[in-house]
This record gives sequence, C-alpha cells and structure tokens, in this order.
Amino acid sequence: MAELDIGKHCQFGTCNQKDFLPFFCDGCSRVFCLHHKGRESHCCSEVSLRKDIFKSVSNTSYLCSFHDCDGKELLPVVCPYCQKNVCLTHRHQDDHECEKLEAHKPRMSATQQLVKQIVEHCFTESKKGAPNSKGRRGARNSATAAKVALMKLKLCATGDKSLPQSERIHFQVFLPKGTKDRCLPMYFCSKWSVGKVVDFASSLASLKNNNNILTAKKLRLCHPLSGEALKMELSLESLLSNTESPLYNGGDVILEYLDNDSIGVKYTSAYLTEC
Repeated sequence: MAELDIGKHCQFGTCNQKDFLPFFCDGCSRVFCLHHKGRESHCCSEVSLRKDIFKSVSNTSYLCSFHDCDGKELLPVVCPYCQKNVCLTHRHQDDHECEKLEAHKPRMSATQQLVKQIVEHCFTESKKGAPNSKGRRGARNSATAAKVALMKLKLCATGDKSLPQSERIHFQVFLPKGTKDRCLPMYFCSKWSVGKVVDFASSLASLKNNNNILTAKKLRLCHPLSGEALKMELSLESLLSNTESPLYNGGDVILEYLDNDSIGVKYTSAYLTEC
C-alpha cells in the first residue's frame, strides 16, 4: 500500500520540517512550519522591503515655506497658485498669505451697497413728479415711494429671524412719548394678532407692558393717520387687506400707552415728525 504524501516542508533556511498543517505567508507567499510562521521568525522579505521604503521616505521631508513655520511633510504640498511648498496647516491660500490671492469683497456689504443704490435711485425717481400731479404719474410715484420705504425698512428692521420672508410685515414703529428712541423699524408675522404684535414690539423696545393689569394704562397699537387704537384680536393680515383704513407693509404704526376708556391717540402728526 502506497504512503500518502500529506503536508509540506518548511522553507526557512535548513529547517525543512514537514508539517501536516503548513502555514502560508501572505507577504512572501512561502510555506513555513508552526515555529517559523511569523514574518519576523522567517525574516520575511516583504517586511524588510517595507522597512527600507519607510526609512527612505522618513529621510526625505518637505519644509513649509511660510515664515516662522517649522512644519515638515513626508510628501510635497504645493500651492497650485503660487507654487510654493507648504505644510498641511498652511495649505489654503489665506493660511500662507498667498501672493496670488485675490482680495475678497464682503458679500453682505456689497449687497447692502447695491440695495442702497437702488433705494436712492427709486427715491430720486419718485421726486421727479409732483405728489399731487394728475394722471398715472402721481399713482406711479406713490407706488414707488411705498417700495422705497419698504426697502429702507428691510435694511435695518429687527424681528424674529426664524420668520419666513414671505410672512414678514415691516413697520416703522413710533414709540410712546418720553421714551429714549422715538421710533424703531421692526417686522412681524402677518398671521399674528395685534395683541401679539404689541407684546413683541414692547419686548424689542424694552417697554413696560402692563396690559394684564386691569387698572394700568394699556399699551396699544394705533393707526398712523386716524390715531384709532387697533383691536387686539385682529390679525395683521386682515388689517392689510382693509380697504377703508388699511395698513401698509413698509408703513407706520404708533405704539402708545392709553387709558382704559381712550379710543386712540390725538395729533398723530406729532409722532410722525419726531423720528
């Protein structure tokens, strides 16, 4: 009966031991016994090659050209604009003060400047015709003046920043007599009630709000022309759509303390000319 040839001989040096369960090195692809299966045990050529490569790479380093920087990299990091070698910390143009870097213009200030020019142009156009002139020209000037007022308010108005732009209603809010600031530009949600507008405006202007005290004077929102105190339960949306005595997005409103039996403020022109 013929003998079965099972296993392989160890290929390390003079070992040549036959192992029935030989080990294959995934580095050098040779066969080894249990004692020489480790790469260090059989002096694997793959390990030696990797050590040589690492040693050659570690001896080569690329210094950063940015002033007062001692950074080094194993591989070159070259700026594609000025072609200078830098480290990873200074790889961006701003970081190594790249001589090819173009001066960035502040995006927001440029936008504000553009809006300002448009407002000034519209204001000049609205002044070309007399406000009481007949025909379409007067209507066009009134519409232009309203757009100019709204654009001016949008530049500086304060409010709840989480409100969508489509729901924002802007007003020049004239504050109660005796306050430090006579008026403040604000924006509110079109779906808010007048009562909520009063509470929000008083908070922005740091005004005392005693509307929950029965005997105290009440803080009320009044119409800029008639001086009538607006009903607290009405929404801004409904007031804007009122054809008889409407409010305007970009228009004026008056905030004033009134007695409980008062229906509004008198001499509204005194408020509107003080701001």
